[in-house]
Amino acid sequence: MAVDPEVIQALEDGGAVLNGHFQLNSGRHSDRYLEKFNVLQWPQYTELICRKIADFGRPLAPRTVAGPTTGGIILAYETGRLLGVRGIFCERAPEGGRSFQRDFHLAPGEPVLVVDDVMTSGESVFDTIDAVKKAGGSVVGVAVMVDRSGGKVSFGDTPFFPATEVQMQTWTAEECPLCQQGVPLKVT
Repeated sequence: MAVDPEVIQALEDGGAVLNGHFQLNSGRHSDRYLEKFNVLQWPQYTELICRKIADFGRPLAPRTVAGPTTGGIILAYETGRLLGVRGIFCERAPEGGRSFQRDFHLAPGEPVLVVDDVMTSGESVFDTIDAVKKAGGSVVGVAVMVDRSGGKVSFGDTPFFPATEVQMQTWTAEECPLCQQGVPLKVT
C-alpha cells in the first residue's frame, strides 16, 4: 500500500477524515469517511496533492487534464495549471455515463491525464476514460487523490498514480457493529 504521509496529513489538517457511523454510497457502513471537499476547499492542500499528481503526469506529456464532476473539476484545473495545460471536466450524460459538455473538445489522439478525487469502485474514473475516448482523445495516465479500493481497481497498461491510499473497514448493514450498538447513522 502506497501511503503518503504528507497527503494523509493534508487530509487530516483539512478536516477530510471524519469518524463516526456512515452509510457510504455503496450502501455499506463504515466508522470513517473521507469528505473530499473539506480538504479541497484549502488551496494549499489542493496544490500539494495536485503537485504530486502533476509530477507523476509530467513525463506522460498530457495536453489536457480531465476529471469528472464534482471534485474532479478542482483537481483537473489545479493539475492542469501546474502542468501548464488546460483542465476540463465531464458531466453525467442524459443517456448514462459521462460526456464532455460546455463546448469542451479534444483533438484526435490528444493525450489526456484523467484525475479524480476518492476512488472506491473506479466507476467515475472509467466513465471519464470512456468520455475521453468518445471525444477522440487518448488516455495517457490516471491519477487519484485517494485510492480507497484496496488495489481492486485496475486500468490495465495505463499508468496509475494514487497520491495516497487509505484503508477503511466497511460492513453490510446487517453485520455493522455500530448499528448493533445503536450509534446514529449518517448517510453520505
